[in-house]
Amino acid sequence: MLNNQGRPTHAGEATAEPHRTFTSNRALQMEEALIFEIGRPDVTGVDIDEPAAFSPRLGGLERAAAIGLPGLSEPEAMRHYVRLSQKNYSIDGGLYPLGSCTMKHNPRLNERMARLPGFADVHPLQPQSTVQGALDLIDELARWLVEITGMESVAMSPKAGAHGEACGIMAIRAAIEASGEAATRRIVLVPESAHGTNPATAALVGFEVRTVPAGPDGKVHADAVRPLLGPDVAAIMLTNPNTCGLFESEIVEIARLVHEAGAYFYCDGANLNAIMGKARPGDLGVDAMHINLHKTFSTPHGGGGPGAGPVVLSKRLAAFAPVPFVTRDGDARRLVEDADGTQAFGRMTTFHGQMGMFVRALSFALSHGGDGLRQASEDAVLSANYVRACLGDLMSLPFGDRPCMHEVLFDDAWLKDTGVSTLDFAKAMIDEGYHPMTVYFPLVVHGAMLIEPTESESKASLDLFIATLRDLAFSVKNGDRDRFSGAPYHAPRRRLDETRAARNPVLRWTAPKLAEKAVAAE
Repeated sequence: MLNNQGRPTHAGEATAEPHRTFTSNRALQMEEALIFEIGRPDVTGVDIDEPAAFSPRLGGLERAAAIGLPGLSEPEAMRHYVRLSQKNYSIDGGLYPLGSCTMKHNPRLNERMARLPGFADVHPLQPQSTVQGALDLIDELARWLVEITGMESVAMSPKAGAHGEACGIMAIRAAIEASGEAATRRIVLVPESAHGTNPATAALVGFEVRTVPAGPDGKVHADAVRPLLGPDVAAIMLTNPNTCGLFESEIVEIARLVHEAGAYFYCDGANLNAIMGKARPGDLGVDAMHINLHKTFSTPHGGGGPGAGPVVLSKRLAAFAPVPFVTRDGDARRLVEDADGTQAFGRMTTFHGQMGMFVRALSFALSHGGDGLRQASEDAVLSANYVRACLGDLMSLPFGDRPCMHEVLFDDAWLKDTGVSTLDFAKAMIDEGYHPMTVYFPLVVHGAMLIEPTESESKASLDLFIATLRDLAFSVKNGDRDRFSGAPYHAPRRRLDETRAARNPVLRWTAPKLAEKAVAAE
């Protein structure tokens, strides 16, 4: 039976018929029809003059019929998009525990800086003499990134993590080609616990992928890498801390073995937020690593804005960085955009990168300082270990109750024979007001639940989150399957048939009358 909040009742809870409203609204949570059902294509809230006659220049590809957008008044359009925004979960609304994503608070100071004239309105085709401040900012951010990572140089233009991976592996390929070994060094080693973009990037650039098995402790060991090395290996791609939230304790020895074999060490920098200010990848033997500015340096990502994935390079690879890059001519800055006369492997993207992301990242770095960046990493690791310590007695830890880095990984062993799956547990978190953690990743752990609280959360915030998960875990252990089987009950929409949605997606809205006619015709 459902209680008056629309979910199954629990033991000892009074039952009542759900209260239904005439509008289907639930207090301030508004329900509305689709925008195509609200508006009419033949009307609009704006008066637009008929366009003057013109000659099409699209080579016969111009639209042959009206676009069919619904006509709305300004209040209707405003309310529609405001209501949509209220259905989204965001870091501004609550804790966002997605593991491997680093969904941290974006300081509003960063946003103000990014909107300053000269940054917000800069155009990539302006004469370089008119954007000296922007070039200076790019150069200063590059200096910070090189110092933080202990590397030789940095390519600023890649737009995100996977784009950065491609940049680093292309630089490695260019270095191998310059050494005359391109015909023999065709293999890239990738741990089985890696992000899926790692093997995809290596294959995209033209390498063959060979898998490195993880040990029973979730880490990559030198003894597993050693027999795979040879004159055919171009590089290894290793994430540190890895996707299980563990620091690769043998990374220095692995780097030594890789270099001894004449190969290069690419480090996936998605998890820099765990070691920033504590360990420099360059000191660990890394040759190339991308940095997700939209994660470690707090700039909005996902639906919040574009990413940025600068790639730091060791002395062995610095000369092969792509254009464009900033250089100095006396007191002026200049953007080098032509690879001729250099060893640059070419160009990754049309322009210099994501200017708004650069401004936000430098603002974050300057406002924190070196000691603040280090504390951010320490607090992120502390938060994850606090979650681990408070939940480890109820939820199973696949690699034992040992310290983790910035994220803690649970598996579904504790759910065995309960009738509740990882997905069920995650959906029930939505009813409690939390975005679910990352589930079913990394793939090396069955039924994975990966939680990354970041340094943004207060102890009170973490305590409520932990108490909520403990309450859910007790419900599982007490056999309260109804709390999970149909969750979420309180979200604007109930659980989807995700398999059907993936296999048979409905990508276009069809008017109900037309849909009814189509069904009748069949």
